[in-house]
Amino acid sequence: MSDLFTLAMPWWEFILRAVVVYAVVLGMVRLSGKRALGQITAFDVLLIVLLGNAVQNALLGQDTSLGGGLLLAATLICINYGVGWLTTRSRRIEALVEGEPVLIARDGRLLDSVLKRELVTQADFAAALRQQGCLDVSEVAMALLEINGHITIVPRRSTPGVEGKNNLPSAP
Repeated sequence: MSDLFTLAMPWWEFILRAVVVYAVVLGMVRLSGKRALGQITAFDVLLIVLLGNAVQNALLGQDTSLGGGLLLAATLICINYGVGWLTTRSRRIEALVEGEPVLIARDGRLLDSVLKRELVTQADFAAALRQQGCLDVSEVAMALLEINGHITIVPRRSTPGVEGKNNLPSAP
């Protein structure tokens, strides 16, 4: 029972471990691409569970105390809050942490090299087209892979009497 509150390492080492693991795992998630974030499958849930188990020892070391676990949890929550706070106040940090939308189709043309780089399949794109009321890429003025992994389709608009022109709303 006395081991319940006795830390196996100094308190600051828990915080250092949490910061390092948080930063490294965040970097790995960002490198995995936006599309991985937009689709949660059974494989993704398995990956999350295994990832949590894999980093457990990096976080805890040999410690099994209640205090160590609570200190780690508090540290991770504070780091997450801090990252959220920073991303709302700095566009650069937001772009670094969350990324930016990526153009994947424009003026009826699919950008295949971008699809491959972002790990978006033709089937994913076709499903996004159907969900947003388009039957073919030729109906697309612009398609974006959003930072959350979802695909946004902006359909072409035509003015009555003017064939083949895009009448997209102008930017403010």
